[in-house]
Amino acid sequence: MIKVRGLRKTVSSDKTPILKGIDFDLVRGEFVAIVGPSGSGKSMLLRCLALREDWDGGTFVVDDLDVFKAGWSGKRRIRKEWAYLQQNPDLDPNRTALKNVLIGQVGQTPAWRRLTGMVRTDDYMGAMDMIESFGLLDKAKLKAGNLSGGERQRIATARALAHGANVLLADEPVIGLDPHTADNVLGMLKNLCETQETTVVAVLPIELAERHASRIWGMEDGKVILDIRGRRLTTAEKNRL
Repeated sequence: MIKVRGLRKTVSSDKTPILKGIDFDLVRGEFVAIVGPSGSGKSMLLRCLALREDWDGGTFVVDDLDVFKAGWSGKRRIRKEWAYLQQNPDLDPNRTALKNVLIGQVGQTPAWRRLTGMVRTDDYMGAMDMIESFGLLDKAKLKAGNLSGGERQRIATARALAHGANVLLADEPVIGLDPHTADNVLGMLKNLCETQETTVVAVLPIELAERHASRIWGMEDGKVILDIRGRRLTTAEKNRL
């Protein structure tokens, strides 16, 4: 169970509020899509949950652990067990797609392993299987800098899953993908929610949110103004966003 109460975030330069008291509960296995206009706070909400941004207020409890009261160890747990997938994936452009998947994100693997790139054989096979599941086996030996934007997104998602992330925070994870591939990627994430109780929170267009998510949050002006479960939005609801 993930519980957030009173999450507030302001721009440090002029104290402009971006997130204005966000409250929610999440249970394992939910696929939450965040929808809303540009500037509504969608990306900032993900960054705060991933601890890529400091909070100006609020409580953050994960499985009865108060993350902030636990200090360094609480934050370390989030960075190890949660994966943040930004619009422009932070892959190493000089390493192959396979090596990026193997070494993981900062916080997922020891520093010595990230520096040396040393991996075990079973890790290698698991990474190859994950890359194949995203339809990119033929790209595994290409450097990440030579991949398209959509391919980098899929490799970043494969990397997170290969390292056992149980929560995925994804900022427009299918941007740049053709509709068929986008549906396949989101279908895979939905299956992980259903079969492995992975929790996914993703910024998505409304039409994809309606098709794949089990829950939709509509954001406007730094607040969650809609919380819809398992159905399409009505015209009136869409007009509010």
